[in-house]
Amino acid sequence: MKLRLTIILAFFFVAACHHPVKVVEPVETPSSELVAIDSLMWRQPDSALVCLLPYFDTYSDGMSNISTPYDKHYANLLLAELLYKNYLPQENRKKLQQAVAYYDSLLKVMDTQDVSIRRLSRSEASLMSAQTIAFLGTRSYYINGVGYYENDSAVEACKEYMKALEVMEGYFDEKDLTEHKAQFMAYIYTRLTDLFSDIYLHEQSVYFGKKALEHYQKHGATPWHTAWTLNQIGSQYDMIEQSDSASYYYQKAMDVLEDTVTLMYRDIAAHLICLEYKKGICQADTVVGKLHQLLLNSESERESQARYLNIGETFYHEQKYDSAWVYLNKVFQTTSVVGLKRQAAEWLVEIGKAKGIEVHAYTDFLVPFANQEENKSEIKSQLTELYKVFGQAQQERHHQEEMRRHRNQSIAVVAGLSFVILIVLSLYHNSKRHKQQLKLRIDEEKHAHNIEKKALSSRLKKSNETLRELQDQIKQHGKSSITKAESQAATFMEEPICRLIMNRVHEGQFKSQMNYTLYKDYALSKEQLVALREATNQHFDHFIVRLVQAHPEITNSDLDYCCLHLLGLTDADISALMQRAYNTVNERNSKLRKILGCKNTISVALLAFANGGSLS
Repeated sequence: MKLRLTIILAFFFVAACHHPVKVVEPVETPSSELVAIDSLMWRQPDSALVCLLPYFDTYSDGMSNISTPYDKHYANLLLAELLYKNYLPQENRKKLQQAVAYYDSLLKVMDTQDVSIRRLSRSEASLMSAQTIAFLGTRSYYINGVGYYENDSAVEACKEYMKALEVMEGYFDEKDLTEHKAQFMAYIYTRLTDLFSDIYLHEQSVYFGKKALEHYQKHGATPWHTAWTLNQIGSQYDMIEQSDSASYYYQKAMDVLEDTVTLMYRDIAAHLICLEYKKGICQADTVVGKLHQLLLNSESERESQARYLNIGETFYHEQKYDSAWVYLNKVFQTTSVVGLKRQAAEWLVEIGKAKGIEVHAYTDFLVPFANQEENKSEIKSQLTELYKVFGQAQQERHHQEEMRRHRNQSIAVVAGLSFVILIVLSLYHNSKRHKQQLKLRIDEEKHAHNIEKKALSSRLKKSNETLRELQDQIKQHGKSSITKAESQAATFMEEPICRLIMNRVHEGQFKSQMNYTLYKDYALSKEQLVALREATNQHFDHFIVRLVQAHPEITNSDLDYCCLHLLGLTDADISALMQRAYNTVNERNSKLRKILGCKNTISVALLAFANGGSLS
């Protein structure tokens, strides 16, 4: 009886450690038809719009068959989302903003509660209701932001998107952000990626792009969405001249795409080609040739104009102004895309200045953009501040989350310890009459423990001695094995360094058309090159000394290439192992061929010389 009373008191103590929780009851039960349309929207937005329209007399004049405020605002939210997903203008802005205000008021009521509903509410129904309201409220902020953006209100759109993120992160744990919710989070981050990219805030755009990528991967997005996001991140790095990062994300985007004949694949390919030119990997003629091939595969006038701009840019940077003028002027005269037209005009003006050509048509076109830049600087300042506040708010939320987690852990530990202490005290009280028996039992167990401890100590000491003997044997065996291994290399190709190189060549399957930096894991170290030289001298009668005596003009670096040629490697293999461009290896081969005066291939000539023959 006393034990039962103690346990009951312990449960009261645990309950007292938690603050009282206000329970949010469901506001209303949504219409099952609207819920079904909502579910359909994520898979087939066109069909969902057809199902929803009968609920409305018109987009703006009102609704039929909807009686409750909850369903009215729910339906207006769905309509706005479906108009957007079906590429239609936002015709119900006024009704949507009423829905935003409605959900905003519900969220404010929930936010005034003492503790977070999503974690501490003991009512599953209220938890589901709160999360449902939070998700619908988030969606209303997001689609309201879309409407602002369509009306060129980037700052207001950014505020709505960030408000949507704040609500999602405030009401859902990481484990809850799956399927539609993960997809929706990806949409928000994608919108912010585009928004900050348009205003040339590249660092922020990269941050949001990476966040979008995380959530696309969570819900198993299509390759197109993943590739688009990777390409966008690569473009931001490209614009701030972080070429390695840009190349990394472009390549990942191409690897993700399953279909290599799509517009996106060709766009990314064009980005990579232009980036190789900027990095000096490809010559201008090669770049123009590759871009011309993409131009031939263009499937629309707009795509062709983008390729013309790429080619014109290459000629512009090469200062081949006549050729650049042809391509850039073609873009300016034919495109309706403002961004392409503006970029072409800017380069045409610069060419005109360099060649003394009248460019009034282009300068007149660029005049309105000067005022836009001034306005954009103000918008950029506001967006930068919003990003800063957003980052600080996120840090604060994470800090509060950590504090809440530590607090709950502390409460759980204190409650658990208290519970254990109460049970121990109860057991001690009930067993007080058997104190002597317990003491005797403890003494017996202590005695047995000491005996076992002594026996264990003896076995451990013996085991340690055996282990030391075994280690000594292993060391002696290792030394003898090493000596034996060193004397086993009967031929040059059996040398450990030669076997290592040939294994890398076999595993790598190096390609001449690939960037050698992709094979950096296969590169030979200085120590390995020294080992190769030593093996060469050992098996070919001081090959290095004889070669230098015969041809004093040969350099120290050339000798490494000569040793590799003795293994019969291709130029692509040597490019990967030495981490040099394929063209560089070709040029060095030409140089060696001149120095050595050999008519055969370098590998054959050097092998003949190594075996005592001549190089010619």
